[in-house]
Amino acid sequence: MTETTHVFRWDLDKTYLRSEFESWRDLVKSALENASDKQSYPGASALLRALKQTEGHRICIVSGSPTQMRRVLSAKLALDGIDYDEFVLKNNLKNLVRGRFRALRSQVPYKLPTLLESRVALHATPPETLCGDDAEADAIVYCLYADILAGKVTSGDLEAILRASRAYDDQIARTVGLAEQVVHRDTVGRILIHLDLRSPTARFAKFGARVVPIYNYFQAAMILYADGVLSARQVLFVAIDMLNTSEFELSTLANSAQDLIRRGRISTDVASRLAEEASQASDAVDGNPDLPPFDQIADAFADRVRQLGGAPPLEWPDEHPVLDYVNLVDAEYETRRNRRRGRKSHAS
Repeated sequence: MTETTHVFRWDLDKTYLRSEFESWRDLVKSALENASDKQSYPGASALLRALKQTEGHRICIVSGSPTQMRRVLSAKLALDGIDYDEFVLKNNLKNLVRGRFRALRSQVPYKLPTLLESRVALHATPPETLCGDDAEADAIVYCLYADILAGKVTSGDLEAILRASRAYDDQIARTVGLAEQVVHRDTVGRILIHLDLRSPTARFAKFGARVVPIYNYFQAAMILYADGVLSARQVLFVAIDMLNTSEFELSTLANSAQDLIRRGRISTDVASRLAEEASQASDAVDGNPDLPPFDQIADAFADRVRQLGGAPPLEWPDEHPVLDYVNLVDAEYETRRNRRRGRKSHAS
């Protein structure tokens, strides 16, 4: 059996797939779609395929979609060429039958024990990278998971956090029990948050440098290149996949690179190195007559870097700040409730 060297945990809806769950009509439409009808974000499949190219990389998908959609979602991932190691869906039918209506929407009591259970089953402590979105509580869940792995959350604190998240008693007992089983290692190096709702990036500053909001998957690829996870050639594959769509062109990707530099998420040195190595790697990539030459792609990135000059890095007083998770989950609950009230008011 191949040793797991890095775990990548990915959300599905609004992170990998374009999904609309704002109304019951959206839910019914999504449930009736065929695999070929479902659309992934440009570059998302290319990025996951690139990550899986390295032996020992493990792809784990955790989604809030109902278990009844496994067949069509699995078919969609197969169509996209995604080779995953673990795929967990939410058993909302069971929640309905048991009258557990809070569990239908609550994310922390569902995702956190799912992540912990997967970690316990590994019997190892490899580094992890997590990717979610801004539509739910992914940043909170992922940071809490990371702090539990690092041994920064006591059982008593975890219980209080879960109660604030409106978890049921059995969910609390299960989650606390799993947290006590994990081997404590500070192994979550990066948390990527896809801005499906276009939330302000400043909203995530409180989570520290580890959490990086991204507008697209070229930005995700650049961050993972800076982290030493992807090669420049693999970043180039993601760029090509995105340029093959009608949504992105060369200037868009160059602006994405510039945005990360301006936000202090990658340095000008890293961006310059990426452009240089991508240009050298372009000979190993099959050409597409409808796309600009690969050295032109690299030159466009390099131009954006030069335009910024020596952009100062963002100063992080504390790389991993101590987070008040009780207040965070309370605020997230109020945000979701107000959003639902707003939709009902708009509908009436």
